[in-house]
Amino acid sequence: MSIDPKPRPRLSFWQIWNMSFGFLGIQFGFALQNANVSRIFETLGASVDAIPILWIAAPVTGLVVQPIVGYFSDRTWTRLGRRRPYFLYGAIVASIALIIMPNSPYLWVAAGMLWILDASINVSMEPFRAYVGDMLPSDQRTKGFAMQSFFIGTGAVVASALPWMMTNWFGIANTAPEGMIPPSVKWSFYVGGGIFLLAVMWTVFRSHEYSPEELEAFEKYEDDQLDEEAKEVKRDIPIEAGDGQKKINFGFIFTLLGLAATAGIYYGGFDQELYVLSIGLIVLGFVALAAGFLQRTGKTEQGLVVVTHDFLTMPKTMVQLAVVQFFSWFALFAMWIYTTAAVTSHIYGTSDTSSLLYNEGADWVGILFAIYNGFAAVIAFGLAPMARASSRKVVHAFALVVGGLSLIAIYFMNSPEMLIISMIGVGLAWASILSMPYAILAGSLPAKKMGLYMGIFNFFIVIPQIVAASMLGFITRNWFGGEAIFSLMLGGGAMIIAAASMYFVDDVDDPDTLEAAD
Repeated sequence: MSIDPKPRPRLSFWQIWNMSFGFLGIQFGFALQNANVSRIFETLGASVDAIPILWIAAPVTGLVVQPIVGYFSDRTWTRLGRRRPYFLYGAIVASIALIIMPNSPYLWVAAGMLWILDASINVSMEPFRAYVGDMLPSDQRTKGFAMQSFFIGTGAVVASALPWMMTNWFGIANTAPEGMIPPSVKWSFYVGGGIFLLAVMWTVFRSHEYSPEELEAFEKYEDDQLDEEAKEVKRDIPIEAGDGQKKINFGFIFTLLGLAATAGIYYGGFDQELYVLSIGLIVLGFVALAAGFLQRTGKTEQGLVVVTHDFLTMPKTMVQLAVVQFFSWFALFAMWIYTTAAVTSHIYGTSDTSSLLYNEGADWVGILFAIYNGFAAVIAFGLAPMARASSRKVVHAFALVVGGLSLIAIYFMNSPEMLIISMIGVGLAWASILSMPYAILAGSLPAKKMGLYMGIFNFFIVIPQIVAASMLGFITRNWFGGEAIFSLMLGGGAMIIAAASMYFVDDVDDPDTLEAAD
């Protein structure tokens, strides 16, 4: 049956609000996890050195779950649509995990619940990115992703403060006997679980989805507006049955690189954290080999083959944005890992974790993180007007430069209060990182694979996290003499490299470009 092209309808502010509101709940889950899980692990007997290994759940789970959810959500159609069932089912499991985690009797139970929590949060979160691409025309996508940035910032500030609020507003104890989780943390997780589920349910039952036929009509109309070069960028490359040689070659190369790196780490006596990278290369190689041999047998619709094929044949714009994402998120992880050590040693002049001065500095870092998240929530609504006045590329490059210079500037500051200026700059970059790349990416993707490609795009958030976790410790100890402030400056430099990389990004459906073409 022939489908007539038609434009994607514009949505009102409150319709975009409703479809994004579930992100508030998702961020409650992430913020509670980020702020309190290490505390739970230590309370249950984990050594400080073991905590990073326990935390590997987050990036590995995202790496695996998001493309799988994207692949299946692209192929789902139910009474609730294709994205909303994943919002709801992920939220139900995540809310249960938030209730169970602070009641874990043993460390292994808490570690297992972290995997379940992170997997279920990823199930809910991944389709939200594709949902904006499904529902909004190009000139509203910046606003849609900016709305998500607003809810991320708001959720991060409120959820991170929940244990403090429980103690100081409601008189719930923040201490407990050895081996027990404080009641203030438990109640924070209970409240967070409830908010997670209710916020996602608001989006599920107050929003709608377009049918596959409507989405096809929208894509036909939008493709008609593109020039030939842009159409080529967006083209979906089919999988050839009986081929697979490219995947096999890719798999052999990465397997050999991983084996060589593993041997080099072992015989060179390098830090064991680097094994995460080398083993990751081996796993990636095995996956590509398996996909290649499956394709040779004609199984072109097998999920592993499809995901691997689409990873290796990403649209040009996605490849360009991958470079930007890598350096952006490397910078963010450097900041999250080393801000406390940098501020306490460089500004407060102490590395004694038992001293009052150190703990004052660490508390101030918590305030600074709340400031950058809060500013990101506020400035998010200004990104769309800024993009209309210039372009999405210019706004994102500017925000990244400001964020990078703000991290570098910490080295030159000598008082805690001055750090607020840096955090405002970081907040601008954070708001843009959470919105602009996705707004640019969505217009370069075929609609029928929006979910899968959004899941694959998450690789370029997870991979720099794994690289940072594996290498930053080695770099800080051996290159920077243990001075964390230089690792922050390295992160600032990485963010500026990300900004420079924006020059090479093709925003194929930039609203201003399309208007000029008309």
